Amino acid sequence: MKYAAFIRGVGPENPNMHGDKLKWFFEKLGFKNVKTLLSSGNVIFESNVKNNSSLEKLIEKNLPKILKFSRTTIVRNYGELKTMFSSDPFKGKSDLPTSRFNVTFLKKGKEIFSLIDTIGTGTTKIMSSLEKEHGKEITTRTWKTVEKVIKKMEEGKAI
Repeated sequence: MKYAAFIRGVGPENPNMHGDKLKWFFEKLGFKNVKTLLSSGNVIFESNVKNNSSLEKLIEKNLPKILKFSRTTIVRNYGELKTMFSSDPFKGKSDLPTSRFNVTFLKKGKEIFSLIDTIGTGTTKIMSSLEKEHGKEITTRTWKTVEKVIKKMEEGKAI
């Protein structure tokens, strides 16, 4: 089964967070057909494990042991992402120069959809508000990033 792992707070300042290191890490854990996308902690992989929570625990347990950092990781399978994306929560609208559509993934298997005003409110204020309500076991991606992840998952083998 194909999965996407969304790792919270991945940034270029830590060399162990770069795509090639994350790819190596996921392969070391035994996952197949590992691909990273962009530089924000998006990893696509295949596994026979059929439980998102088990995969999250395995990844989170081993990140500090192998790559020397701890981060919340949220896993969704292809079907879950495709269903969410197909539901079209933004009703076919597109990002504007002053705003961006986001999806925040919650550890408990739900998502929050938001429109971020890139001029006024900004991402930091929204994330702070979401963290106050849901804790730090969340991570946010732009809607365009989620679309890219789904397309990358659809490349190659059957899903």
